[in-house]
Amino acid sequence: MSAIRVENLTKRYGETVALDDVSFEIEEGEFVVVLGISGSGKSTLLRCINGLAAPTEGAVYVQDEPVTSHRNDVSMVFQQHNVIEGMSAYSNALTGALSRADYLESVLRFNDREDKIKALEALETVGLLDEAEQRAGRMSGGQQQRVGIARALVQESDILLADEPVASLDPGSAQTVMGYLRSAAEQRGLTAMISLHQVNLARQFGQRFIGLADGKLVFDGYGDELTLDVIDELYGGIDMEEFLSTGDDKREATQ
Repeated sequence: MSAIRVENLTKRYGETVALDDVSFEIEEGEFVVVLGISGSGKSTLLRCINGLAAPTEGAVYVQDEPVTSHRNDVSMVFQQHNVIEGMSAYSNALTGALSRADYLESVLRFNDREDKIKALEALETVGLLDEAEQRAGRMSGGQQQRVGIARALVQESDILLADEPVASLDPGSAQTVMGYLRSAAEQRGLTAMISLHQVNLARQFGQRFIGLADGKLVFDGYGDELTLDVIDELYGGIDMEEFLSTGDDKREATQ
């Protein structure tokens, strides 16, 4: 059974075609990086997978069940961290448990010993256990994103999505966050889809790659198949040899 199956997925916003007849399957436990420039359809694809956006045509299946609405069993890490700055890292992580509860149950979740342990374990997974009581608003952007990952882990889903999770971070923080994302997925046996436009990070951390251009699926393969010709198709007009030979963040070139 595949973890995610996308069949002939098309998504339109008015006259704009965000995704155009996209199809692929992802097996359980795969760590997949979705590549493409801004506007290629990466975010729309992830939103269709977790039910935040409905397909115009086609269908998405998670563990063989059709996605017809927002799914709490699919965790999501967003680009803008979305932490509550006035709360501690621990309290932010603990809010991940609320997605597994209805309104009345959620009132009790903050006093549930098992969920408290899960929040601390998630912070340990992302290297922030010693910062558990630190107020999120005083943390760096990279630390805040790691808190966001911890919150997603507390949700205890089998599928983890991350939409441009390092786009706003400096190169060092981006490396750190991607490293924790990959290790968390491996340690917990998660199926992960991470959208990126930084090719150097994708090649370093990705296992499988899906490439989008103008809403179309133009590549689906593994690291040794991600050639300069493929990258040029995804990021046409960029000096990719220079891009790939440096560790510098080239976000401006791909936006």
